[in-house]
Amino acid sequence: MTRIGMLLAALVATAAGALTHAADKRYPLDSVKKIEVVEPSNGSVWENKDFLDCSDVVLTEDDVRYALRHIRRVTEKAFFSEKTERTGCSGGASVTFSNGKIIVIGVEPTGRINIFEADAKLEPTGAPESYYECGPCRTRKMILLQDAFDRADERRLKKLVAQGRVSSAEAELLLQKARSARKVP
Repeated sequence: MTRIGMLLAALVATAAGALTHAADKRYPLDSVKKIEVVEPSNGSVWENKDFLDCSDVVLTEDDVRYALRHIRRVTEKAFFSEKTERTGCSGGASVTFSNGKIIVIGVEPTGRINIFEADAKLEPTGAPESYYECGPCRTRKMILLQDAFDRADERRLKKLVAQGRVSSAEAELLLQKARSARKVP
């Protein structure tokens, strides 16, 4: 194979890979007119405060922009799969585009995202809800949540100390181990 042929093959492979991870073209980031975070933090029945307290997770405009840039559509079945990791935490925002389209986006720290089109009162328009995953969002948010995980570990270990299940010295050692295991290189 000639150099030009190999270069073209590499270019085609790169373009195909980029398309499989491209954001949804129906919601282009460059035409976003306004983002309003309507629910910065919300817990559900899935919330596990020993793992992560939802009040420690706050959705920001930057999170929404990042999500719109990196979302990848998945099926409803994949979105609700038992194998899908959940924290029980989410945040919600409305996004208005320059063409007048409005969407409501729900973002979880795990990168699970759901979107529905809405009217001016943020009521669903009847268009089907779409489901997404965002690996880069998960990585980004988990790095930002480092302190929240540390606080959750502290709460869990204080509870164990109060119950007499571990000593305070042992709890401190366990806390240091948990923090060092979570450190990002």
